[in-house]
Amino acid sequence: MTISYEKQKALEKKMAELHIFEKDLEEQFVRSSGPGGQKVNRSASCVYVRHIPTGMEVKCQISRSQIENRYFARRILCDKIASKILQQKTAAEHEAYRIKKQKKRRSRKTKQKMLEAKKERAQTKKLRHKITVHSREE
Repeated sequence: MTISYEKQKALEKKMAELHIFEKDLEEQFVRSSGPGGQKVNRSASCVYVRHIPTGMEVKCQISRSQIENRYFARRILCDKIASKILQQKTAAEHEAYRIKKQKKRRSRKTKQKMLEAKKERAQTKKLRHKITVHSREE
């Protein structure tokens, strides 16, 4: 798979908007790690990009293709710089925050409130049961 012309132009436009220029990027190619066998051991498809003015670094080995990794590394770098400039959280940061908050232990007060609400709800549900009338016939 290669990167389409439209995607490449969109990335160049985004880089220009964020004032990221190719002359400000330091790029190195490293051998990837992980699955891939001998191919990975012989070719340097992992891309390391550093933006000199901000000092931000990205290491990308999403694909086995060096061309694709160069594109993805620049895209990730743009996202990082945009989030720093605009003080906005990227989708990945937002997801990480959501998971962290989800796993965080509840405080004693919050837990107590939750248990009280549960008990109240249980009482409400208990009142919904059918009332059975037993009649005595002699």
